[in-house]
Amino acid sequence: MTSNIYNQNLPPNAANHVPLTPLSFLTRAALVFPNHPSLIHNGQHYTWAQTYARCRCLAHALRLRGIGTGHTVSIIAPNIPAHFEVYFGVPMSGAVINGLNTRLDAPTIAHMLAHSETKLLLVERQYSALIAAALVLMDAHTRPEVIGIDDPAFQEGELLGTQTYEGLLAEGSPEYQWQAPQDEWDAISLNYTSGTTGNPKGVVYHHRGAYLNALGNVLAFNSMPAHPVYLWTLPMFHASGWCFPWSITAQAGTHICLRKMDPAQIFALIEKHKVTHFTAAPVVLNLLIHAPDEMKPKLARTVEVMTAGSAPPAPVLEATARMGFNVTHVYGGTEVFGPNMSCAWHEEWNALPIPEQALLKSRQGVPYISLEHMMVADEATMEELPWDGKSLGEVMMRGNVVMKGYLKNPGANEAIFHGGWYHTGDLAVRHPDGYIEVKDRLKDVIISGAENICSLDVESVLYRHPAVLEAAVVAKPHEHWGEVVCAFVELKNGAAASEADIIAFCREHLAHFKCPKHVVLGPLDKTPTGKIQKYVLRERAKAL
Repeated sequence: MTSNIYNQNLPPNAANHVPLTPLSFLTRAALVFPNHPSLIHNGQHYTWAQTYARCRCLAHALRLRGIGTGHTVSIIAPNIPAHFEVYFGVPMSGAVINGLNTRLDAPTIAHMLAHSETKLLLVERQYSALIAAALVLMDAHTRPEVIGIDDPAFQEGELLGTQTYEGLLAEGSPEYQWQAPQDEWDAISLNYTSGTTGNPKGVVYHHRGAYLNALGNVLAFNSMPAHPVYLWTLPMFHASGWCFPWSITAQAGTHICLRKMDPAQIFALIEKHKVTHFTAAPVVLNLLIHAPDEMKPKLARTVEVMTAGSAPPAPVLEATARMGFNVTHVYGGTEVFGPNMSCAWHEEWNALPIPEQALLKSRQGVPYISLEHMMVADEATMEELPWDGKSLGEVMMRGNVVMKGYLKNPGANEAIFHGGWYHTGDLAVRHPDGYIEVKDRLKDVIISGAENICSLDVESVLYRHPAVLEAAVVAKPHEHWGEVVCAFVELKNGAAASEADIIAFCREHLAHFKCPKHVVLGPLDKTPTGKIQKYVLRERAKAL
């Protein structure tokens, strides 16, 4: 540190330098608004004082079981109070929370549990059969203890575990004096994302980034007011719920839980609880748009909606506006705490025709206030490209809302942080006003219903089919899911297989959302050197 008068005898100390953590949002909400509703789920109603007490019980119970710093606690559950509470209670114990994707298959979940060295696994009964199948695939020494979550709203399936979640909370004290992290670089959560080769990679979040991006959400979501009423249409396991467990708590808002993406229930909850905000993938917006008109309430006020993934086209924006929704388009990724850029709206754009508004709103936009640096650059030279709306380069980011890195994967970390920037793998242009517009992806990841699907994962299964000679997988646009998997398959000489046969084979070996929805049989388009031309296949898929 350079010596000057402002550095002399002015070191940081306990009075003026405290590690940032979003756990402090819960402490404040319980202190300032103890009787304000925190969570609502069917007949269950909690205040912020009650939620804080329950999270302290969870943290204490984990500590009594020897779980703390450096340990992983995993959960698989729908959007229910227990799933929300772990995003505070687990890190309050010093441990790291890992939300498991409910749409995955047993082998993938078994890998995640072993790779993360999960000590305790919380399982809601809806997913008991899936977890039972995953645990069978694990070695005895890597198999975690299981705690069953018994939601009164769902009583089907078996309740697994040596204890229930409520029983676990009863082991702890609501007065437990938990300790904030000594270092804001400590891990707070683990989020697995689909890689392009083999098994998913574990993205590690730190307390500092979670704190800052949670507040970035508050500011980007049309300056979210105090006490928002937030409907959980976004799965909480998605990138730690895009940091919204912490964002809404920072505003002492009310979390409205939702077990299932049912349009009738969504509309009913919006009207009943006067919902002000929700986040949703485009597929959810499509569900709401195409619901029967008699199901849609006449809203007394505009509901703010945040969406990411496919850019919302003009018909979607027009239809959502008619329902009383105002859409904010955001961009980011699991490696950057969910969304960290938004299409920040200018008031004068409201005077433009809807199609022109749609073109502006479809852009991925500008950085959150919590993201320090972003550029569109040449992937090879790392030089920033002109802001001309034409020069195509990779989106790169640098700042406090970039992950610690991938768990146990130094090779992947070296590649993703090359040159001191996080490489998104997305190709974009930057317009003269500074807003970026993503045009394509460097890697062939297919985004279907907000789920990332690795094309290589699907192709590896296709190649295992005895009749398949060659296969390539690309995204096909879909009005409901955004994108679906389209497979191009060339069969071996003399072999026979139909589209239905190949899809059925994939469904035996993959999570169903990863399976091709279309299979085109015939020769694959190739370069003279024999390389498959995926960009040609994408155009063919669009034309189907």
